[in-house]
Amino acid sequence: MKVLVIGGGGREHALVWAIARSPRVQEVVCAPGNGGIAALARCVQVNQKDLDDLIRVAVTEQPDLTVVGPEVPLSLGLVDELSRRGMRIFGPTQRAAMLETSKVFAKEFMQRHHLPTAHYAVCSSAEELSDALAHFHAPIVVKADGLAAGKGVVICESKQEAEAVAKQMLSGQMLGDAQHHVILEEFLAGDEISWLVFSDGTHVLPLVAAQDHKRIGEGDTGLNTGGMGAYSTDTLLAPEMRDWLVHHIAQPVIDGMAAEGAPFRGVLYCGLMMTARGPMLLEFNTRFGDPETEAILPRLLGGELLKAMEAAVDGNLDQVELRWRSQPAVTVIAASQGYPGSVQTGHAITGLNEAAMREGVTVFHAGTALRDGNVVTAGGRVLAVTAMADTLQSACDRAYEALDRIHFDGMYYRRDIAHRALKKGKEMA
Repeated sequence: MKVLVIGGGGREHALVWAIARSPRVQEVVCAPGNGGIAALARCVQVNQKDLDDLIRVAVTEQPDLTVVGPEVPLSLGLVDELSRRGMRIFGPTQRAAMLETSKVFAKEFMQRHHLPTAHYAVCSSAEELSDALAHFHAPIVVKADGLAAGKGVVICESKQEAEAVAKQMLSGQMLGDAQHHVILEEFLAGDEISWLVFSDGTHVLPLVAAQDHKRIGEGDTGLNTGGMGAYSTDTLLAPEMRDWLVHHIAQPVIDGMAAEGAPFRGVLYCGLMMTARGPMLLEFNTRFGDPETEAILPRLLGGELLKAMEAAVDGNLDQVELRWRSQPAVTVIAASQGYPGSVQTGHAITGLNEAAMREGVTVFHAGTALRDGNVVTAGGRVLAVTAMADTLQSACDRAYEALDRIHFDGMYYRRDIAHRALKKGKEMA
């Protein structure tokens, strides 16, 4: 079969890599792809923010299945349009994707369906901000309502900072686009977990859990980013907790969306905080997370991803069981100097082959391009280096040994990915 993957980042490289491993796949096409994806798939140009251009590529290629990686094509209604044309596509409709595209919708949905989440207030003006802040204690989380490429969440240490950040979001000063609403939210303490499930609109099928590292600096300091690394290990969620999450969070979300006339088909990302009060929902994404995908998919046995995606599209997900490797996986992001702010691109990348040749290591390209046959930087997050091993510490060691062999001007990466889990392991030893 022929599969079309929409997107061009590290997540899409991991998706292409996993899909291409299925013996049923003859060809993978990626639009637009990147310098690394080009080694596995035929890359075609597309404007990911232009619905007509996305439709043009799909109609031209006529794939047996289209897989949507990033959130913007979902927000534009690509799934609706291709489904209307009788094409099989993995991902939620525009309305179902509102669980991600509008944080106000998501929080109000959680409230309607009695899902555990933080206390919050929705504000659309300076006056509403002032009134709402009286009901919060610092620290306070401020969230933009719309899509913000993983950068629309700020943890504020005082009410004054929260008010200033919220006003900058409303004016457009912070994110470029003015937000009609912002959310003030109670700060939750605990371990943050990224937990994804497949859904066919009725049934849910969980994936293994991961933990993301959002802050740019080591020790979880500095600005929020799209993610500087992630790890996935069986110790993140006990089987009993996973079953609780299925019955008290994932299934109620799918049932609630169906009851509201927007059945959810695709992959649902539940951002959870494991607090002293129990698991609490922070947010939803309506597509694979990045860089969690690069840590999760290498643990999935070959061919399993395509099987689950087709079942989600065809409505028979209850007939599928996923098979996983027990080995932990660690992903470290190599970023351009200046990220998450403005960065320079076009720097030559060396050492990729040497890194990829190391045992248990896979190098996924996030922001790269091919120029005169050479791989160069083309974004803020450049590479996602993933390693697997029998222990989490060994997986970390392999990832960093691989990174030691890679170089580009201004290359930056955190050296403490999985530090919380490793510290816990030492304390328990």
